[in-house]
Amino acid sequence: MGLLDSIESPEDVKKLRESELRILAKEIRKKILETVTTNGGHLASNLGVVELTIALHRVFDSPKDAIIWDVGHQSYAHKLITGRAGDFDKIRKKGGLSGFPKRSESIHDIFDTGHSSTSLSSALGLLESRKRQGRNGRVVAVIGDGALTAGMAFEALTNVSQLELPLIVILNDNKMSISRNVGALSRYLSRLTATEHYQHFRRSVDAVVVSIPRIGRGLLELIVRGKRAVKAIFFKENLFADLGFEYVGPIDGHNIPVLLSVLAQVKRLQRPVVIHVMTKKGNGFFKAEEDPEAFHGVAPSCPDHSGQARPSFTEVFGRSMVDLALERRDLVAITAAMSKGTGLDKLARLQPSRVYDVGIAEQHAVTFAAGLAAGGLVPVVAVYSTFMQRAVDQVLHDVALPNHHVVFALDRSGAVGEDGETHQGFFDIPLFKSLPNSTILAPSCAAEMESFLRFAIDRKGPVFLRFPKARVDCDEPACEAPLVPGRGVFLRKRKKASVLVCALGPLAHAAARATDKLEESGYPIDLYSLRFASPLDEQEIAAVCSGYSAVALVEEGAKAGGVGESIASILARRAVRVKLLILGFGPGLPPQASREELLADAGLDEEGLLTTFGFLAAEVAAERMDETHSILAR
Repeated sequence: MGLLDSIESPEDVKKLRESELRILAKEIRKKILETVTTNGGHLASNLGVVELTIALHRVFDSPKDAIIWDVGHQSYAHKLITGRAGDFDKIRKKGGLSGFPKRSESIHDIFDTGHSSTSLSSALGLLESRKRQGRNGRVVAVIGDGALTAGMAFEALTNVSQLELPLIVILNDNKMSISRNVGALSRYLSRLTATEHYQHFRRSVDAVVVSIPRIGRGLLELIVRGKRAVKAIFFKENLFADLGFEYVGPIDGHNIPVLLSVLAQVKRLQRPVVIHVMTKKGNGFFKAEEDPEAFHGVAPSCPDHSGQARPSFTEVFGRSMVDLALERRDLVAITAAMSKGTGLDKLARLQPSRVYDVGIAEQHAVTFAAGLAAGGLVPVVAVYSTFMQRAVDQVLHDVALPNHHVVFALDRSGAVGEDGETHQGFFDIPLFKSLPNSTILAPSCAAEMESFLRFAIDRKGPVFLRFPKARVDCDEPACEAPLVPGRGVFLRKRKKASVLVCALGPLAHAAARATDKLEESGYPIDLYSLRFASPLDEQEIAAVCSGYSAVALVEEGAKAGGVGESIASILARRAVRVKLLILGFGPGLPPQASREELLADAGLDEEGLLTTFGFLAAEVAAERMDETHSILAR
């Protein structure tokens, strides 16, 4: 029985001898490696914070002392220490643990997280709330250096000095976010100023100076300004001090004794402090240390997909961008620290001057793209659908209203899978379809991905290209029909069909297989691939749906505000009387599960569509039979 088996709460970590903590770290690292290579998940980031996590739970008293993990993808060791080791084998699996902090799992998870750069704001708000209610306990925010590239983190930092709260910020510096860090965030040089002796001496001197009659406060201000001037000479990077923080570091984030000593001293401080911790992403696993970007998110058992026949939509997008960049000198691409995840890594290698990695800064990415477009370039912003939610105002104010031509490649649209609620790409259509001048397309296969991207680059105004985290499903010749704005194409047109299926994106091919099987059973159903979510050609949609008894609308996104509701509104305005069924995701966000499981639970996989279409066709047939009997009876 190892040490990890004896850990049921952070209190058990406190009971261990300091010499045993290194053994515990080794066991935790082994457990993470074994589980992630089986289940998939975030590997390199979690291996890098094992010692830091142990030290935090050794020194602080969670949950009385709140530890808030930024993004939360590095919280695996935290989960193991806080009583979830027995369930850890099911992390990121349906019915198992989330891959991110989740309040419903544990009292030690203070916030539900999943997106970057939120920890400082939430930690500051929690600290202020506790102060106003007279509650004790420290608040610690663990934020990576990559997360500091987001403006929200700086907004929180500037608010700390105003509130004068003793926030503890752990700056986990591993030189990485997901892709290698970019920007001007430098390695800060400083000295350890967090000892009690130093703080006591400084408070004593300050008190003596202030007590000097008439000139005390003015003299103290001069001393403080002089001290900052001296620091500015000898310590060129002094951002945190200027923002009112005590600065500690850099310190070795894998040296447990040093971490324990510094954290214990900082815990007694009653002023805001930044502890600059240097860690190595992927520490303890050589492959992850050498290539932390490749091992940021790991698929189950690290399989090699190179032998698979069909590429992913992301790979097709990346390949198409390379081809188009050779044709268009005005084409550039932007990513927010996700060049590999969005498929832009190949273009970045071949033509690095054409790809801008702005760091974890989606809002800046969008408005930067607007500036590029205003200057005559054609920018393609490649961002995960869930992260584009962070830049809705910039899309409206800086791109849509002035009608700048910016292409948004929304990867991971629809059901994303094991990352859970925070990463589902269900809301891009409701968020963006009503924006002025906007176009939203959804390719269903590789051929459409290539042609739709070309169409988006040639079109004017903001254009959104949404595609899932999946491999291309089909390449039917019908998919290569020319694009007409607002119009789709029939993939199946049968004789005497009384039911029509309108499908958006790759689900059109699952629907095609389902309707093919129903055709064999005597239920002819037509299938129309919408292609566009916005704008929709109202006259075309009304004409396509007329003459059917029932229409089923299928989309891989939120039903509320989705394309199905748009079509229902069109048919109502045009007085097209037809039975409507909208298939998509309901209001409740599903927890972690595979994409296939999520689609199955929503009835959007082939089997679910087959069942639904079959019931609908049978119901229509029965109604028609009743009408015939009624006519004969008369």
